[in-house]
Amino acid sequence: MTTIRNPILRGFNPDPSICRVGEDYYIATSTFEWYPGVQIHHSRDLANWRLVRRPLDRASQLDLRGDPDSGGVWAPCLSHADGRFWLVYTEVKRLDGSFKDAHNYLVTAPSIEGPWSDRVYLNSSGFDPSLFHDDDGHKWLVNMVWSYRADVGGGLKHPAFAGILLQEWDAASGKLIGRPKKIFAGSAHGLVEGPHLFKRNGWYYLTTAEGGTGYDHAVTMARSRRIDGPYELHPDIHLLTSKDAPDAVLQRAGHGQILETPDGCVYHTHLCSRPLAGLKRSPLGRETAIQQCVWRDDGWLYLVGGGQVPAVEVASPFETRAEPASRPRRAAFSPDGLPPEFQWLRTPHPDRIFRSPRVRAGSVSSAANRSGPGSSRRWWRAGRSISTTAPKRSSILILGRFSRRPAWPRITTAISSIALRSHGTRGQGAR
Repeated sequence: MTTIRNPILRGFNPDPSICRVGEDYYIATSTFEWYPGVQIHHSRDLANWRLVRRPLDRASQLDLRGDPDSGGVWAPCLSHADGRFWLVYTEVKRLDGSFKDAHNYLVTAPSIEGPWSDRVYLNSSGFDPSLFHDDDGHKWLVNMVWSYRADVGGGLKHPAFAGILLQEWDAASGKLIGRPKKIFAGSAHGLVEGPHLFKRNGWYYLTTAEGGTGYDHAVTMARSRRIDGPYELHPDIHLLTSKDAPDAVLQRAGHGQILETPDGCVYHTHLCSRPLAGLKRSPLGRETAIQQCVWRDDGWLYLVGGGQVPAVEVASPFETRAEPASRPRRAAFSPDGLPPEFQWLRTPHPDRIFRSPRVRAGSVSSAANRSGPGSSRRWWRAGRSISTTAPKRSSILILGRFSRRPAWPRITTAISSIALRSHGTRGQGAR
């Protein structure tokens, strides 16, 4: 058995939702104001991951114009049932004031490549939606509920984070049915969000994120014999957290999902960051890690090594081999669109922001799927040819310029300026 080294998705890959289909594993992460929306990576060994799709790529699914910085797409949940992929996500339209304008939507597809459907509206009661497919055929939506009132009672640390709502989703009618019910108020740690349901041996397990997405972040676990509760807390309250381990390499650990492999090994993904030594600064933003867990005789999930602090290296259930050392990857710009590593800001109409002059072939060499640190409004200009290179999995792109090569063919490029998305955060601490 080999090891998995964390983070498994480095640089700007927060709020991981993991999904297994046979021997294939997929992780969906937040993309905020960057377009197309939602990043989906694929792996067959949990150690090596490849960007395969950004499914929200047209106006009938997502239009981020007017959304604030760090608004847009929050916390997607990817699942597979009934021969289809199901993706639910939040679009946050504003961040200020008491009324956080967050709308939740659903899209589906027969395969991860698509075609992905137009979005279906779910609700606007809060953010971080998750769709659970029960073994009796029923489907249930959970999301945190946002309260606009100044005081909701219960001594909550942040009164707006008012608990977790449950409501049934009817696939036949394509809408939520019945009355929503608050099934979990969270622990005393507060700021409950990021809910996911998992069923095992007749128990419904609810994992949530708590403590805000900063250095008090944690994965909190609860369970119930009934999907609508009441839910009892984990004996340790938190399955994993770095809040009491300031020297841990992986900080801000929280917000993830349970995964079981075909042979019964169990893991839990989570968000994390790697601050610079002596500083609470994480230049690569919030990343995705995974931890090996074990079901104990009491029916609760624990980290396999004990304790709650996430590990940098965890055992893999597969014979994995690390990908070879970094080699520049080259992709040519063409009228067919941007290479998959690139995104732009907000608009579903890239033809309105990318010009199409005739220039010599532009090429991009990159070993990273994400751009480096910097302002979310940074723009790089593509001239006759550009090259970006980076250490593998570093998420830093360094802009340079190749000398012109007469042997290269002349093409008409679809763009003359390109937005590379920078690292981002979903706020320091609570949103």
